[in-house]
Amino acid sequence: MTGKRVRKAVLPVAGLGTRVLPGAKTTPKNLLNVVDRPILSYVVEEARAAGIEHFVFIVGRGQGAIEDYFDAAPEIEGALEAKGKADILAEVRRDLGEPGQMSFIRQMAPLGLGHAVWCARDVIGDEPFAVMLPDMLMAANPPALAQAVAAYERTGGNVVVVEPAPAGETHKYGIVALDGQDGRLNRMTGMVEKPPLGTEPSNLFISGRYILQPDIFEILQTQPRGAGGEIQLTDGMATLMKRQDFHALEYEGTTYDCGDKIGLLRANLAFALARPELADEARAAIRALL
Repeated sequence: MTGKRVRKAVLPVAGLGTRVLPGAKTTPKNLLNVVDRPILSYVVEEARAAGIEHFVFIVGRGQGAIEDYFDAAPEIEGALEAKGKADILAEVRRDLGEPGQMSFIRQMAPLGLGHAVWCARDVIGDEPFAVMLPDMLMAANPPALAQAVAAYERTGGNVVVVEPAPAGETHKYGIVALDGQDGRLNRMTGMVEKPPLGTEPSNLFISGRYILQPDIFEILQTQPRGAGGEIQLTDGMATLMKRQDFHALEYEGTTYDCGDKIGLLRANLAFALARPELADEARAAIRALL
């Protein structure tokens, strides 16, 4: 029922990583490790599992390391090959894209998430597309974006992935309003950014995965700056909602906010414990520290 399928994903990675400084001072925050791989490695893997064929990274100054990470490294690969370390070589090569599969666009100025998404307009063209916030690392089976794509194929329009906010913390998030709640996929009627406690329309917050129609670009083109003097994606979606359907998908999985120091720590622990070859040693190490 949806027409064009979702083939492209926008990954806004231009943020300064203020909450994880000084770790992000010289290393882009999305290249910080979770166990033995950068955060971005997991997000790209999630996207590929959802059928994404083209990745559009929105980068800022000093983030050339992101482009380098997804490029070949002949010296390292040659050394591993010469030493017969085929298993490590395979890990090094696992994230490499096919030629032309990845685009890197400079945002030029930190004008907000809506502006970052707008920067991808010429590469996305007239297609529905995914937006993936790499700070939010989602452990799920099937992967979170694959769940969103499956929902989109049922509903068309636009899909926003949501999850329950911790008790008493809805005022910290963008909260969705729903036209009734029956199961995990429901039509949205609005969004409220950081509503005062007691006024929230639901307990479900927007958690970092979206499927949007390209009509959003025209809206973001002329949209006034909102909160923080930035062009907010939620403002653009609220305008688009007046013309098109939006559905909220309460995905099945666990989200780790890797833009936060404790969130990054939790992700490292959880992903280490989920690795069969590391789980026992990780569990023992954790116990020894407690």
